[in-house]
Amino acid sequence: MLENENGTSEVSTTRTSFEILALVRDAGGATIADIRAEMDLAKSTVYRHLKTLHDMDYLVEENGEYRLSLRFLQLSEPPRIRRPGYLVAKQKVIELAIETDERALFLVEEGFEGVYLHRAGGRNPLQSDTMIGKRRPLHALASGKAILAEWSDERIEAFVEATALEELTASTITDRNVLFEELEQVREQGYATNMSEHMDGLRAAGVPVYNHEDDLIGALSVFGPNGRVSRDDIESTYPDLLERKASELKIDLTYD
Repeated sequence: MLENENGTSEVSTTRTSFEILALVRDAGGATIADIRAEMDLAKSTVYRHLKTLHDMDYLVEENGEYRLSLRFLQLSEPPRIRRPGYLVAKQKVIELAIETDERALFLVEEGFEGVYLHRAGGRNPLQSDTMIGKRRPLHALASGKAILAEWSDERIEAFVEATALEELTASTITDRNVLFEELEQVREQGYATNMSEHMDGLRAAGVPVYNHEDDLIGALSVFGPNGRVSRDDIESTYPDLLERKASELKIDLTYD
């Protein structure tokens, strides 16, 4: 492990820089004092990290407050665009949001986590969603369970061991056997549901998405509050619509 002139390991320094970036992102902006308070770092250490990130144009500073710069768009967009079905999936998510008047998303799996590649809904489904790139537990999402159900038992076992099935609400599946039973049901019915398992008061339906070569590339989902989204929506209306959009996406990829 390399050490810099101050005796600090380069790996540790890199980790600290990323933790600072995450803090600034989550807070929507932070001062040196804010970062010191949250991370218990010396003022000089915080300043060095901020100066380096600012000099590299990853942070902007105004009146002592640091914010993430638009340079991150250059880093985030190429990986999304290279994902199979990126452009076609985006269009299907927008269509789902418009047709249901609820939120829709396209989720992919990376490192045993679900990652929002596209999300749309609300008053303007064409507007960029700030949740893009957010990571979520697969076992607590309809889209996540739609993906898990397509895996082998061996891979699901590895997922359970790695994640320990974190509990997010009183309805979250935290038992390995219960998860396997539900995934078998998902396989039989062709769609997955989320009944307040990720967030209280929200329901969702999700289906797996395949490309024209029958490779699993992600999942489509529609979700909304219990007051607007009924069980019939989740168990009938939305699955039919989602399966149609997934089929259209697969066909479109043949000519993409």
